[in-house]
Amino acid sequence: MADFNFLKNSKTKKWVVSAPRRGNKPDVAHGTTTLCPFCPGHEGDEPELYRIGGEKLDSNWEIRVIPNKFPFAPVHELVINSPEHTATFATFSIEHIERLLQVYRHQYNEHSAKGQVYIFHNHGQMAGESIPHSHTQIVVIPEKVFLDVPQLESVLPVEKGIIEKALAPLETSHFQIFCPKLSVWSDEVWIAPKKRRTMFGESSDDMLSDLAYSLSHLINIFELRYNKDYPFNFYIYPDGDWYLRMIPRVRTLGGFEVGTNVFVNTQRPEETMAFIREQFQTPDSEKIMKEHQAEYHRTV
Repeated sequence: MADFNFLKNSKTKKWVVSAPRRGNKPDVAHGTTTLCPFCPGHEGDEPELYRIGGEKLDSNWEIRVIPNKFPFAPVHELVINSPEHTATFATFSIEHIERLLQVYRHQYNEHSAKGQVYIFHNHGQMAGESIPHSHTQIVVIPEKVFLDVPQLESVLPVEKGIIEKALAPLETSHFQIFCPKLSVWSDEVWIAPKKRRTMFGESSDDMLSDLAYSLSHLINIFELRYNKDYPFNFYIYPDGDWYLRMIPRVRTLGGFEVGTNVFVNTQRPEETMAFIREQFQTPDSEKIMKEHQAEYHRTV
């Protein structure tokens, strides 16, 4: 039996991935594993596809890429974001996040001719993380499968050529940070390149450095609204006109959303943008990030 199969509903034209083997994957929350397969010492368990740091198969690595043992796509890889079991994007240095983004770019370009390269990160059990050792997943989906992922043009905060003041993007050197007026999730944030119509794989080192700063700060400042280890997802759009979308996962979907695929958003995007503008480049945001990093390194 195949590990997975792409199935299309002939009436609705929607796609489903059948991957029953993934039901056997390690899951700390459900007690199906006690040893972390991503910690140093497991370098020989799976073929190593790419790494930063050390020599092949030794334990002196910084970032590793390995195949997913429980795939749901022809190419399904795991980026082990750090050798440190409890480190997260909130405790990573900006420089480390920059190197991670460079790894994502490398793998994106490695696979871009094979299909749709979708890069996503789950943090926390409510966000779908089954092993609490920070990792990111890269899947390549066949071109025939329609991915219902919103395009950037459809959510930009522009109405008849005019940007609403309350939704005006926060700008960095290379990016615009904004919340769509029709946000689906509470406090979802989009980071889009100022240079439009490009693929993620075309991003320069300067762009990835800027993106690392923005992503690190956003993850940290939302702790002011939620808690120290809130769940979230982010993904990178797989096609042209790319963006990164970050989604705090602090509420559980109800029967209405699950049944109708119509979301009830309880947070005004205008308020989210006001919060981001207030916190993003303040001394407090720098302080929070540095405190997280210092506290983490005191406890490991």
